[in-house]
Amino acid sequence: MAADEVNATDTRAAPLAPLPDHRDVNMPWWQELWRRHAHITTPLRARGLPCDIEFGLSAYIVRVSLPDDSHLIISPPQEPPSKRPPGDPEGWIATREHPDDQTLFEVLHDSAPADDPGARQRPEARHGGSAQPLIDAIDHRLAQLGLLPHPFLPHEGPHVHPAQPTPPPPARDIPGTPDRGPVYGDALRALTDRLNGAESHADAAALLHQILEPTDGLLAQLGDFFEAAGEKAKEAGEDDGFDLSYDFADAAAEIRSLAELLHVAEDRMRALTPLAPAPRLPSTPARAPFLPPRTLPSAPPRHTR
Repeated sequence: MAADEVNATDTRAAPLAPLPDHRDVNMPWWQELWRRHAHITTPLRARGLPCDIEFGLSAYIVRVSLPDDSHLIISPPQEPPSKRPPGDPEGWIATREHPDDQTLFEVLHDSAPADDPGARQRPEARHGGSAQPLIDAIDHRLAQLGLLPHPFLPHEGPHVHPAQPTPPPPARDIPGTPDRGPVYGDALRALTDRLNGAESHADAAALLHQILEPTDGLLAQLGDFFEAAGEKAKEAGEDDGFDLSYDFADAAAEIRSLAELLHVAEDRMRALTPLAPAPRLPSTPARAPFLPPRTLPSAPPRHTR
């Protein structure tokens, strides 16, 4: 773990809290549930908070362990149960509970729609099933309580940030300038070179984090890029522009599908243990001693009739 912390410091990213330690982790059904909740669990694990997926009253919930032995329960509506698929509910309800101290119970976030359509909606109900307001509410309350192992500053990920001004591109990336080239491809090539030279699987996992982090990683941002390209193509108001926008939308969907497929690859890479080095054989002398040739066995006798 110490090595993980050093490596995380080198890449300016805190290590993720470990995966749960139970046999369901290796079951396909549990892995699918984990994938569907990655947009909730990954930001919390990046804050050092261990997460698990359990079955609640009528739907699956996320249980988050806190340093003071209390825990968070993050769930979709349970009574009546949500009709939406796991990980994509009408709203999220986050409560803090303690097994031995009922006075610590509190609601940190509740964006579920009211049971009575005529009842007054809670302010956070406008967020529905959006994950970021939920994470923000948990951040705020746990920071007040001093229960965030890895507090996040406003400029740090994983967060969905407001749009920031794009920094001016390097001179060689400005149209009309000499030696113009794909600088972002160069940046990714440099990351690949670092991965090739990684000295441990923990180092490799920290580099994968730059690509696979679900909100600010390269794949997530690449999906957003192609969506933006599709919107730009539509602005032409031509049939070919709309056709091109559909191609970009398909590309964004495939990239996001790939990101979901690889959502636990970082953890799996970090958990790998390198093989022990093969024992070194004694060096061969420069000149082998002369040995007489081995006597070949005689041919079997021939039988004559």
